[in-house]
Amino acid sequence: MGKKKYVFDSDDFSVGRDGRKGRRFAMLVLKLFLASISLTVIYYIVFALFFSTDTERALRNENRMLERMYPEMERKAGLLDDVVEGLRVRDMKIYEDIFETDAPELDRIPDMNLVSLTDSVAEESLVMLTEAKSEKLMSGASRVEENMRHILTRLSESGQAFPPMHLPLSDFSLPMTGASVGRKMNPFYKVTGNHEGLDFMATLGAEVLAAADGTVTQVSRSRKGPGNVVVIEHCDGYLTRYAHLQDMTVKRGQKVERGAVIGHVGMSGGSFAPHLHYEVWRDTLLCDPVNYFFGSVDPEEYVQMFIVSVMTGQSLD
Repeated sequence: MGKKKYVFDSDDFSVGRDGRKGRRFAMLVLKLFLASISLTVIYYIVFALFFSTDTERALRNENRMLERMYPEMERKAGLLDDVVEGLRVRDMKIYEDIFETDAPELDRIPDMNLVSLTDSVAEESLVMLTEAKSEKLMSGASRVEENMRHILTRLSESGQAFPPMHLPLSDFSLPMTGASVGRKMNPFYKVTGNHEGLDFMATLGAEVLAAADGTVTQVSRSRKGPGNVVVIEHCDGYLTRYAHLQDMTVKRGQKVERGAVIGHVGMSGGSFAPHLHYEVWRDTLLCDPVNYFFGSVDPEEYVQMFIVSVMTGQSLD
């Protein structure tokens, strides 16, 4: 006789010898296994929806912070683009007005919207692109500076007279830069008006220097408007004007050399604070004095000086 085969009956929890009951037992085990897997998946989904890990919470907070920062970053990026474009236009203007030629073209990396690429470009690629663009810009700036120094050296050796490119104050520092030419807020009347020069904020009594060789054509005193003023006529139709002086150390018709002391900083006339109001004219046309200081300061300081002069919305007179 063969061995008896006992099986478990799930209906009445008894053990029998029917083979069909063995299959039922196997199906029951399979159902229990599938039910446990399903419950595990459901528990995981519920936990993922209603409970967060520290890492997930940190990532969500970072995303919210980036969403708040993005509009401001976009605005600043647009502002920097405008400043760069303004510098390019001013560079062309400087070469046309002073050297009567076009500005040299620099090697450029095609402009790319980095913000739009952040979802598809790896962080390493963005770093490499930024580094390459920075190296190109620094190389171009170095070449421009070298060419500029070469031009100035050649002009100096040939005895050529320079435009008024010397800073009108000794011991210049970037914080001394104030509002330049354009529509600026008047400090007394709080309305915008045309500002025809560049304000240099300086201590009372600081020496004021001639921006280039020339002849003094005006020395005037007044308690109103520009106050005490010195005007110097230079070569090639240039004229510089120094206003709100405390005193003048030159007289009309006197020949002066670049860097010579012509007076001292004051707050005569309609001056809100001690400062020098400095103007540059050529053939009766008003020029922006900032355009003429690239030979007196280093490139980085010049860029910062330009930005400050443009962004300052209120004049001191």
